[in-house]
Amino acid sequence: MAVNLKTSGTVVSLSSVDVKSQITSTVSRVHFREGQFVKAGQLLFTLDGRTEEANLAKARAQLAKDTVSLNDARRQWERAKQLLAQSFVSQGAVDTALAQVDAWQATLTSDQAAVTASQVALSYARITAPQAGRAGAVNVFAGSAVLANQTPLVTITQLDPIGVAFSIAQRDLSSALGALKDGGAVVIATLADKGGSFKGRLQFMDNLVDASSGTIKAKASFANADSKLWPGAYVDVSQTVATLSDAVVVPQASLIQGPRGNVVYVIADGVASMRPVKLLYAEGADAAIEGVQPGEEVALDGRQNLRPNASVVVRAPQGAASGGKKAGQP
Repeated sequence: MAVNLKTSGTVVSLSSVDVKSQITSTVSRVHFREGQFVKAGQLLFTLDGRTEEANLAKARAQLAKDTVSLNDARRQWERAKQLLAQSFVSQGAVDTALAQVDAWQATLTSDQAAVTASQVALSYARITAPQAGRAGAVNVFAGSAVLANQTPLVTITQLDPIGVAFSIAQRDLSSALGALKDGGAVVIATLADKGGSFKGRLQFMDNLVDASSGTIKAKASFANADSKLWPGAYVDVSQTVATLSDAVVVPQASLIQGPRGNVVYVIADGVASMRPVKLLYAEGADAAIEGVQPGEEVALDGRQNLRPNASVVVRAPQGAASGGKKAGQP
């Protein structure tokens, strides 16, 4: 008998990103529509990048200028070495020329870094999708001014795969932790109003128990290529966390709750005997119990009329097949 944990959950996106500009500028063009599915790296917005282009051109010009100075310093150093060989200059003059070469080399490295920084700033004028997903409402249009890292442009929400967040009772913690092994246990999510059922796998369990509710937060991942699971929707969640092997299963209606626990009436040789049983798991109309052996008959209909060690006659219900039996009155 499968041991299922049943609860309610909410469909959530596994990833949702607010797209913002990294520079202060003006929107030149919007390259997508609201509600459109976009791919990772797809161009979303183009900003006015003329200032960044000018800064890049300036940095490249400075690099070219300092490259000329570096080449001249190298020629001066070579000439100083030749003059030193002819004893026309001192070693100090050669060292000074070499220091000039090193200084210009450092300046050139700084210029190259400035060019790279300008290229990065210019790249911010093209805003691309950080992930695949569905675009929400567009908050800006061509001509809108945006502030760096402040103005939200659009939200990209991942829909495939998608998650379902739910809670697991503390008493089921050990079973749920075991279900995380081997890729996670299978989780079934069912939408209301005949929206269908979907199969996913347990992906995450929180690292603490909520003291106010006595539950642990969990999340399962579902393939959602058809976009039938939508963020915010409520679903019924069922998760199989274990299987009771060789379990004796009886109808739940046959159990009688007494002051000392559950009992059933076992009928043998025309006598009803009260038998204490241990309830292992119950779901729907079935209950897995210990204390009754396979093949023994337990009273279902008419059990309210039974007393311990009462004599009974088992009769088939009217209109039922010979296989169906019920306990008659003692």
